[in-house]
Amino acid sequence: MKSVGIIGGMGALATCDLFNKIISNTSASKDQEHIHVYIDNNTEIPDRTAAVLHGGESPVPQLVSSAIKLELIGADVLIMPCNTAHYFYDEFIKYVNIPMIQMPKETAKEIKASKYKKVAILATEGTLQSGIYQKAFDEEEVNYIIPSESQQKPIMKIIYEGVKAGNYDIDIKDFYDVLDDMFDKGAEAVVLACTELPLAFEKFNIDYPNVDPTEILAKAAVKFASED
Repeated sequence: MKSVGIIGGMGALATCDLFNKIISNTSASKDQEHIHVYIDNNTEIPDRTAAVLHGGESPVPQLVSSAIKLELIGADVLIMPCNTAHYFYDEFIKYVNIPMIQMPKETAKEIKASKYKKVAILATEGTLQSGIYQKAFDEEEVNYIIPSESQQKPIMKIIYEGVKAGNYDIDIKDFYDVLDDMFDKGAEAVVLACTELPLAFEKFNIDYPNVDPTEILAKAAVKFASED
């Protein structure tokens, strides 16, 4: 099988979640049948949302560093558990000679083939402002809605003050209000387009129909590694 390289650290829990989902989606009866996965849990990668929205430090140099390291140690394909970082794809992928599976594009294709007629994109401000999911969904003709500017606050809260901070005692009533509004507007599922959101749904026991791009990415990586 081919080897998979994970550009990690964005954040650490999201990296673990992706690795766990790769293992869970691999058909293996013994250790030797699992995929060889290299992980660079690079916690020095600057915040992607700050870079996109506020002119913060660019994550590109560290993304390049991780990508090159993973290629040099044997990865045949790259993946990364951070949606916002895909905004910088064109800037860092040119420094390596291996492909990368892009989470937004894989998610768009999966939803296009699904039963959902309309979905709501839940993501960081950086991901939404970058337009990476809107572009991917438009290309696949996926019908979607996005939260309002005011609705972004409880979304960012559950991501940054909740999962990234390891704090699961915060009040998330406003987040439930956002979910209810999305479904009232016709969404049949919410797309968890931040890799902390699947963890938030698990940790806070949120039971709403959803699409998990991390799971979709894990399955795509397993498929790539398993093909001749």
